Amino acid sequence: MSRYLRLLGVQLRASLAQAAQYRVDFLLGALLSVFWSGAAVTPLLVVYTRRPTLGGWTRPEALLVVAFFTLLKGVIQGAIEPSVTNTVEHLRKGTLDFLLLKPADAEFLVSTTRLQPWRATDLAGGMVLLAWALHDLARPVTLAAMGAALCLVGAATAILHSLWILVVALAFVTVKVDNLAFLLGSIYDAARWPATVWRGALAWVFTLVIPLAVMTTYPALALLGRLDLAHGLGALALAAAFVTVARLVWTRSIRNYTSAGG
Repeated sequence: MSRYLRLLGVQLRASLAQAAQYRVDFLLGALLSVFWSGAAVTPLLVVYTRRPTLGGWTRPEALLVVAFFTLLKGVIQGAIEPSVTNTVEHLRKGTLDFLLLKPADAEFLVSTTRLQPWRATDLAGGMVLLAWALHDLARPVTLAAMGAALCLVGAATAILHSLWILVVALAFVTVKVDNLAFLLGSIYDAARWPATVWRGALAWVFTLVIPLAVMTTYPALALLGRLDLAHGLGALALAAAFVTVARLVWTRSIRNYTSAGG
């Protein structure tokens, strides 16, 4: 574990050094991240000017969902998505061999090969929204609730990473998966709303197939003390299932990969 933490530190320092070479791009990227963090909460504020609740959620409660949405958006666009895009590009050019030959786990390397440090502003924006929501709620949050929410954020990150690993695995077969990656990113935008907004088939899809509810609504419910133990454990089990499936698919894809010279 310590070895991979050191490798992650090396990858992060390399990304920071690369970003520092293009300071204007770095600043523009950070400013755009701040803008989109603000844009994420705008639809919510508009809706709550016309009604006191939405799907049983008050404005401060729904703001918690947006806060977790923004935090995870930073993880997606700062770490997961750039690395996946870079890996697909390696596949197209036939240069993935250079990653696979390194003495470290290939999935870890492709997941950290390209980071975008300016996306840390999304994480900061999510923390600001979280503080805003908790201030408006004006109720104490227990350590147990904070711990449960943190565990569920970890589970959400694992699910998101697994989904993008499955996209990369598909690239071993079809190579061009840009549209699918864009589709996943677009679908994730729906996670800014509480899960009770969805009805019928969408509620089932966004809970089990692409579990947006687990990603943003469940951490908010945990922080509010309204998530029962069964749903919490179910979310963790679902994350473990996604990680396991993604690992199996990734391993099979690597095993069948013939390399650039194959």
